[in-house]
Amino acid sequence: MSNVDIIKGLYQAFAAGDMDSVLAILDPNVEWIESDGIPYGGVFQGQEAVVNGVFAKIGTEWDNFTARVDEFIDAGDTVVTLGVDSGTYKATGKSMQAPTASIWTLKDGKVVKFRQYIDTLAVTSAI
Repeated sequence: MSNVDIIKGLYQAFAAGDMDSVLAILDPNVEWIESDGIPYGGVFQGQEAVVNGVFAKIGTEWDNFTARVDEFIDAGDTVVTLGVDSGTYKATGKSMQAPTASIWTLKDGKVVKFRQYIDTLAVTSAI
């Protein structure tokens, strides 16, 4: 399976709410970097930090959150995804659509690093 196929599978599992499959793709010591300026901005080290610091918060604070990917760019051990994150922030009822670019670094079929670039103004305008 190619690295692009692995990342496509990760997005499919995330969209289906299959966190076991998502975690199976992440290295136990994954470095996860969310854009500064959003509520989950910062660096998260390891699966537990990513689940508690990012995934759980998105799941409890947003309705209909989706991470749509429009393009997958194969760069060998790196996959770049371009798309749009969207959802409605529960506390305000405001919706957002934020263009995003993500860089996935893989080693031996596992994601060892993720770095997100997102339109932080679009996200914070909903909060």
